[in-house]
Amino acid sequence: MCGIVGYVGQAIAAPIILEGLKRLEYRGYDSAGLTVLEDGRFKIAKQIGRVEGLIKSTPAKSLTGSVGIGHTRWATHGGVTNTNAHPHLSSDGKIAIIHNGVIENFTAIKKFLLTKDYAFSSETDTEVLCNLIAYHYAKESEAAPDESRLLDSVRKTLLHVEGTYGICVLCADCPQELIAARQGSPLILGVGQDELVIASDVSALVSRTQNVVYLNDGELVAINGSAFQISTLDKAGVSPVIDQVTWNIEEAELGDFSHFMEKEIFEQPTALENAMRGRFSEDGSTAIFGGLNISAHDLRDTSRLMICACGTALHAGLVTEHLIERFARIPVECDHASEFRYRNTPLFAQTLFFVISQSGETIDTLAAMREAQRKGFKVLAINNGVGSTIARQADGGIYQHAGPEIGVASTKAFTSQLMLGAMLALYLGRLRDMSFRDGVEIVNALKGAPALVRQALEQADHIKTVAQKYARYYDMLFLGRLELFPIASEGALKLKEISYIHAEAYPAAEMKHGPIALINSECPSVFIVPANELFNKVVSSMQEIKARGGPIIAITTSDAEFPPGLADDVITIPCCHEAVLPIVATIPLQLFSYYVAVERGCDVDKPRNLAKSVTVE
Repeated sequence: MCGIVGYVGQAIAAPIILEGLKRLEYRGYDSAGLTVLEDGRFKIAKQIGRVEGLIKSTPAKSLTGSVGIGHTRWATHGGVTNTNAHPHLSSDGKIAIIHNGVIENFTAIKKFLLTKDYAFSSETDTEVLCNLIAYHYAKESEAAPDESRLLDSVRKTLLHVEGTYGICVLCADCPQELIAARQGSPLILGVGQDELVIASDVSALVSRTQNVVYLNDGELVAINGSAFQISTLDKAGVSPVIDQVTWNIEEAELGDFSHFMEKEIFEQPTALENAMRGRFSEDGSTAIFGGLNISAHDLRDTSRLMICACGTALHAGLVTEHLIERFARIPVECDHASEFRYRNTPLFAQTLFFVISQSGETIDTLAAMREAQRKGFKVLAINNGVGSTIARQADGGIYQHAGPEIGVASTKAFTSQLMLGAMLALYLGRLRDMSFRDGVEIVNALKGAPALVRQALEQADHIKTVAQKYARYYDMLFLGRLELFPIASEGALKLKEISYIHAEAYPAAEMKHGPIALINSECPSVFIVPANELFNKVVSSMQEIKARGGPIIAITTSDAEFPPGLADDVITIPCCHEAVLPIVATIPLQLFSYYVAVERGCDVDKPRNLAKSVTVE
């Protein structure tokens, strides 16, 4: 969850680290800090709250070193205090560390270190890790013949550690040396001109270089000056593969928008076009995917699909489940990735797994993927993070190409996942019983989705007015049927995430089975009610709410006709094919949540207690 940056080069480190932390703040913003190494001493600045506060309070002239590390924290062990903020120093002052992850056996290690007279000032597991490195460093009177004393100390420490980590380590005795290592938490090495940058995400280093090395679990990188070496925990050398970042820093800039979430909502037509580009057959009847690494024959033999994901990505999976069963007639099961590996789920032999993750680093989804692979199943991935752990370890997959998403609440990545889910349903359907004619109809509908989304975005001013009307409420219900129930769930999640209004979602027909007890004049209901075969059924549910005094917001297609006065407020979206409807229906829900949060004065891009990429279990 936390963001980490390390720098070794010719420039002054502090401004580079602070810029990187600013771009990583979506990973955690409870506190921030940095340290630079100057003349064998660590100079530290850290502060509770946002990186901007650290920037304002950091005396730039006093931090002139060219080697340093920085951290923006999402608290796990210990409260949000200055003492618990990173970086941490060992009690002998020799070692400095920043850490993303959780050391599960830190209590036992701490007890051992207390017997060796190491002192602790924080509540964190990270300080324990720091002191254990210092213990091994002090114990080594001389370096191992094939590596530095610091690297040897870090390696020995990590052999005793249980849990996850992405770490950067400095030593007061080693003015040009930085050691970084990862296990379960992402780390990327940026290779620049006479400088090296280590970070949790490419967004923190792309302004310095677009040449990157993605570290794998169990790997360490030893940086010394402008040189680096990668090895495993058991000292095996690793030949680095340098990749190119395909986007530039301007794509992660706010531009003329008030928030990144607003910017990313309005980027969705382009993101959808990028998801589709080059992925339809020449005859326009089906989708094509170049990276699945599975033959059409094996896909035809697949008797069941299993989709694992978390949060917003799970909602995309639930829509995909509906569309695949509708168009391809393959049974699909969607599961919380966080639960899958702990359940003894009976699995059929001809099952194909899909995992969905925007970042490609979601720890629960990664664990579910590995569990499925351990059981001998092939796992394909839908993700937006090129070079991410899931992308590299999956057996095949589909990149979203949505571009960087900075806002913590996912928007364009979600609709991009919906688009790829619909294209996957089309592809599997055409492999089976779907006719050429039906395939062409769906392809044309999908190609038309960006234009329909642009039309939906034109409702922004009206939706803003509706949102301002409902921003004072503390409870809301979101309701939909079939493939629109997961969209209702996503609408409720968005409202919870960024406005802190309690919201729940149900299939509309389930209201009378219990949730209707919540209805009163202070609990509005948001219905997604297109003019389809279930229109009258949903209208009946709306009438049940209206009869009990509940305010109603209706999101409906332009061809629907409501009984007069049934909905207090109506938001209209264009008529569209059922494969595209979930995408288009999502837009007003995103805008509604955004404008409610703005009206309530919430920090839209950095909602409390949340982080963008969940890398701790």
